[in-house]
Amino acid sequence: MNTSQNLSQHLLQHLSLKSVHWIIWALGLSFTTTLVAQEAVDWPAYGGAAGGGHYSTAAQINKANVKNLEEAWVHRSSDFRGGTQSLGESVSEELQGARPTSYVGTPIMVQDTLYYCTPFNRVMALDPATGKERWSFDPKVNMAEEPLTNCRGVSSWVDPNPAAPDAACQHRIILGTLDARLIALDGATGEPCADFGTNGEIDLTLGLNEHANNEYGVTSAPAIIGDLIVTGAYVTDSIRADIPSGVVRAYNIKTGAHAWGWNPVHPDKQATNAQGEYQAGTTNVWSTISVDAERGLVIVPTGNSSPDYYGGDREQHQDYYSSSVVALDATSGKVVWHYQTVHHDIWDYDVPAQPTLVDVTIDGKTRPAVVQVTKMGLTFVLDRETGKPLHPVEERAVPQTGAVPGEYLSPTQPFPTKPAALHQLGITPNDAWGFTFWDRRACRKKLEALTTGPIYTPPSLVGTVFYPSNLGGNNWGAPAVDLDRQIMVANTKHTPIEIKLIKREDCPQALAFPQRGSPYCAVMTPVLSPLGAPCAKPPWSTLAAVDLNSGEILWQKPLGTLKHLAPWPITSFVKGGLEMGGPIVTSSGLIFIGATSDGYFRALDLESGKELWRTELPATGNAVPMTYVHQGKQYVVIAAGGHFTSPLPSGDYLMAYRLPD
Repeated sequence: MNTSQNLSQHLLQHLSLKSVHWIIWALGLSFTTTLVAQEAVDWPAYGGAAGGGHYSTAAQINKANVKNLEEAWVHRSSDFRGGTQSLGESVSEELQGARPTSYVGTPIMVQDTLYYCTPFNRVMALDPATGKERWSFDPKVNMAEEPLTNCRGVSSWVDPNPAAPDAACQHRIILGTLDARLIALDGATGEPCADFGTNGEIDLTLGLNEHANNEYGVTSAPAIIGDLIVTGAYVTDSIRADIPSGVVRAYNIKTGAHAWGWNPVHPDKQATNAQGEYQAGTTNVWSTISVDAERGLVIVPTGNSSPDYYGGDREQHQDYYSSSVVALDATSGKVVWHYQTVHHDIWDYDVPAQPTLVDVTIDGKTRPAVVQVTKMGLTFVLDRETGKPLHPVEERAVPQTGAVPGEYLSPTQPFPTKPAALHQLGITPNDAWGFTFWDRRACRKKLEALTTGPIYTPPSLVGTVFYPSNLGGNNWGAPAVDLDRQIMVANTKHTPIEIKLIKREDCPQALAFPQRGSPYCAVMTPVLSPLGAPCAKPPWSTLAAVDLNSGEILWQKPLGTLKHLAPWPITSFVKGGLEMGGPIVTSSGLIFIGATSDGYFRALDLESGKELWRTELPATGNAVPMTYVHQGKQYVVIAAGGHFTSPLPSGDYLMAYRLPD
C-alpha cells in the first residue's frame, strides 16, 4: 500500500525547511525493433516501454549541447487546486475541504500526438511541436470524494486489423480513474469507444465488497499486452482490515469483456467468497505493471497486506503474495513465479516501482532480468523466466523483540549481496544529527526515547523509527535503466519516520491510520530536530548509478538543495533535500530528473553524476519526465504542478524543452 501521501504532507508541515532496443506497443501485439531514424523515437508507454526503464534512444540532446536547452512550449490544463488540508495523523479520516493537487503524470507520445492525464483524470491530446490542445476528455470524477489527486498516465493500443482506414477507435487511449472506472477513448477524437464495456467504460467496483468511494481507484497507467488491458488499483492505506480486494484483472481491449482476475490469496485458498466477491483484505497492485509479450508474462509489484502496521490477525493467504514481484500468465492470470522482497511486511515496505525488464550479463552469461527497486533501498535482480535471483540474496536474521502483543515476526528477511543497499539499513541514537550541538543533542534524546535498531525492527507502543521509512528508500518514480550500458539510475529518500501503535481503546476518533478491525491504530510522525530538520545526517535525498552486471554502485550523490526549505547559509553547505519523482536516461548518456523540492529540472552526466544543465520550474516537477523526437527535433517534457512533498504551490504546467533552431 502507498502511505506516501499521508506521511509526506505531515513531514512538510514540520519542515521549514525510471540501446538501440526499444519496445514498441502497437498493432495489438508487441514486438522488439531496432530504431535507426531519430524521427521514429516515440514514448509509447508510461515507463517509456511496456517493461519500464524510462529510457530513450534519442540522442540529439547530448552532453555537449544540453546546456543550450530552452523552453519550447507550455501547456496548462487548469486542473489544479490549492488548499491547506493535511493528511497527517491528527486529521479526521473523513474528507474535509479541498486538498492541494499532486501533478505526477507522464505523457505518452504515439502516432504524432502527446497524451496525458491531469490530477482530475481529464485526458488531453496535444500537438507535440507546439503543445496546442487537439482534444480533451473529462470523465467527470467527483473530486470532492477523492482525497488522492493522482494520475500517473494513460495507455495506448493500435488495432492491427481496423475495419476501415478511418475506423473509429482503431487507436485507443486507456484511462483508469480515481472512482474505479476503465475508459477507452478514440485516440483521434477523444470520444469514448462505444463498443467497449458500457458506453466506453467498465465499472471496476463490480465484484468487490462494499467500500467508500475514496477507498479504491486506479492511479497508474494500465498495462497492455496483445488485446488485453491489465490493471490493479490503489487501495487506501491502513483504514480497515477488510479493505477491497487487491485483485488484478484483465479485459478485452476491443469489447471490455472480462478475461481473468487474479486475487493475491494463498494458492490453497478461494479467490472469492460465498457471495461471489473477491476475498477482501488482499494485497493490492497500485504501482505500474510490466509486460513481456515474448514470454507472455504480466509482471506485477504488490503492496503489503492490510492493515499495514499490524499483522497478528492476518491469515496466511493474505501474506503469501504481499510485498512481492509476481509473474502471471497473460492468457490465464495464473501465477508463473513469484519472489517476496519482505516476509510478513508490517512496515509498509510494499513494492512501489514498476518492475524493469532488462537483459543483464553476470559472470559472462546474459539473461532476461527483472530489476526491482524497493522502499528499503535494496535492489533485487531476478531471472525473468524463473523469478530466481541473478545476484545472490541472503536470508539474514532480523530483530525478534519489541513487537506489540499479538504480533508475530519473520525470523529472517532477504538481503541482496549485490547491488549494495542505496540506503542505510537502520538507525541508532549515535546517528543523531543537527545543525548545531544543541539540536543534535535534542535529536539524540529523541532517538533514545524511541525504539531504534536495524531495519525490520518492529512497530511498537513506544514508537519505532523506520529508517528507511515507508516513503523509501526508493518509490514509484525509480528507476531508469540505460539498456545499452545496463546502468540503473535510482533516486533515494533518507528521512527517518516514527511509527507508533496505540491500543484500540486509546485511539483518537480522528485518525489517518485507524486500522479498524485490529487491536491497534497507528500514528506516524517525522523524526525532526527542534529546528525542523530530519534527525539523520544529510543528504536527505540522493541519486545513484548502479552497474547491473557487476552489481557495483558507480556513484551516489546528493540530489537537490534546501532552497525553499531553509535560509542561507544552510542552503550552501547542506545538500539533498526532500524529493519525490524519478529520472529518465537517454542513449547520449544523459539523466533528466525533476523530483526535488527546490523546483529545479536537471540534466546530469550518466557517467559521473555531474550536473550539466538546470532550469527553475514554475512549480516542483515531481512527475517522471519523458522525451521524444518530432520532425527532427528532440523534446524533453515534464509536468510541473507540485506534490504533497513540495514547499511550492500547486500548478498545472506541462513544460517542454528543446535545443534552439
